[in-house]
Amino acid sequence: MAEKNSAQNAPNRHCSTPEQQENGRIVEVSFTGPNTRKRESSNKPPRRVTNAERRSREFLTEAEVEKLMAAAEKEGRHGHRDATMILVAYRHALRVSELVSLRWDQIDLAQGLFHVNRLKNGTPSTHPVRGPELRAIRRLQRDYPNCPYVFTGERKGPLTPSSIRKIVARAGTVAKIEFPIHPHMLRHAAGYKLANDGQDTRAIQHYLGHRNITHTVRYTELSPERFKDFWQD
Repeated sequence: MAEKNSAQNAPNRHCSTPEQQENGRIVEVSFTGPNTRKRESSNKPPRRVTNAERRSREFLTEAEVEKLMAAAEKEGRHGHRDATMILVAYRHALRVSELVSLRWDQIDLAQGLFHVNRLKNGTPSTHPVRGPELRAIRRLQRDYPNCPYVFTGERKGPLTPSSIRKIVARAGTVAKIEFPIHPHMLRHAAGYKLANDGQDTRAIQHYLGHRNITHTVRYTELSPERFKDFWQD
């Protein structure tokens, strides 16, 4: 009797044999432990598409920046703010983090100066503000008074990096630029524009806030000005 009770109370154990005798027939059985869950085969996540596969280059031309600003100006209730944001990011080669933290006390409208505070251990500098950019910033200050930050949202707080990325991406779609764009391409656009204009590499380095000139050389390496005297037809 004790042996029978112990047999009934014994836990189910995994059987090591694939077959078991039952009523003179051999049948296949499978055992699953009481606390064992069947693992479902999970599909691997899709491979991240590289930047080289998404677009042929990581910068915009001057004409494409103009199209981008024109598209942003027509889009939504804050068209002038968004177009000015693209202009300022392009003219001063700002990163997204530098753009969202931009305050009015960094801009001297009377003298036309912009005190750029670089992040990522960059070197600060003072840039001139001229012409259409100065007029656009003055209008922006009239449209958004009593705000410490230059580019603000509905609640008078600074725009978030995510908001800026969406604004630039949407403007790129409206402008029918053939590849998806992101805000950092404006910084690269400024570097290539200055290099193509033949500006001194050291001056570009300080303008962009690079501590190491090797980060600046990338713009001069692709400048066609180096090869302008190769063919004289």
